[in-house]
Amino acid sequence: MSDAASNSVTLRFLAAPTDVGHSGSVDAGTVLEWVDKAAYAAAVGWAKTYCVTAYVGNIHFADPVNSGDMVEVTSTIVYTGKSSMHIHTVVSSHDPKGGPATMHSQCMVIFVAVGPDGKPVPVRHFEPSTPREVEQRDHALARIDVREQIVKAMNAQEYTDAGTAERVVLRFLASPTDVNWGGKVHGGIVMKWIDEAAYVCASRYSGKDTVAVFSGGVRFYRPLLIGHLVEVEARLVYTGAKGMHIAVHVRSGDPKTSEMNLTTYCLTVMVARDDTGTAVPIPPWVPVSAEDKKLHAHARELLEIRGRAPGNRLPDHLLQASGS
Repeated sequence: MSDAASNSVTLRFLAAPTDVGHSGSVDAGTVLEWVDKAAYAAAVGWAKTYCVTAYVGNIHFADPVNSGDMVEVTSTIVYTGKSSMHIHTVVSSHDPKGGPATMHSQCMVIFVAVGPDGKPVPVRHFEPSTPREVEQRDHALARIDVREQIVKAMNAQEYTDAGTAERVVLRFLASPTDVNWGGKVHGGIVMKWIDEAAYVCASRYSGKDTVAVFSGGVRFYRPLLIGHLVEVEARLVYTGAKGMHIAVHVRSGDPKTSEMNLTTYCLTVMVARDDTGTAVPIPPWVPVSAEDKKLHAHARELLEIRGRAPGNRLPDHLLQASGS
């Protein structure tokens, strides 16, 4: 951060061999972890207090990040509410020996400033001073209504054992290595778990290697504590010609009790790949139960809502119904 009033932070580092995941390159979950860390640094630098992840907007994963690449993650505050900060984050990378940087993904991250009691506290107002800053502020404002519609649609859905689609549940204890600077599991780790569960679900359904190309509407409802029992449920809700739309819920609770609370929810789009890494068609999923049909319609509704947001359209081959 260049000075106390700066609204932007850039993290630079080399992608390590340990960052490479099941895809053969850096997985989407690790990229999301980087996004969360950079946005956190920008938020805390601006608010001068501890901040928590509230929402991660739609993010598209384009060209892969490989081990040894020089990575840059730039997070810029573009709008502030009473206690919230809307942070535009861009991930790019390049060969450290030279060559142009390639933008791999960008998204809006919302952090909320909190006090020692964990309750929201006011933040300084950000006033854009350049045409670019005004444009980014207006872009953030234009997405507020769309985001509220997405959250409302997500909250209206029920996921029970009546569903017949491919479903995977991962269970484990949140460990001390998952802790953030506030003593809780940080949002980046949770998003990494989401990517892993979506990968297992999509790979089981398609019988092929899969990779995330899109993650949308990552909503954080409550903190997840070290030592909690964690349950990450991934369920197929819709298939396009190549894209598998996976709804992922993260729940947690004290392992000494049976109570589990929803902490995070999002929708991830995965694609199957052949041996060359090329996306390939997948078998169509046909809803069977009433719940299947409702969730299938819900996935289409989310696509329509997201289509209203500026610069937010998924490629047609991910949206079209299988076989269309």
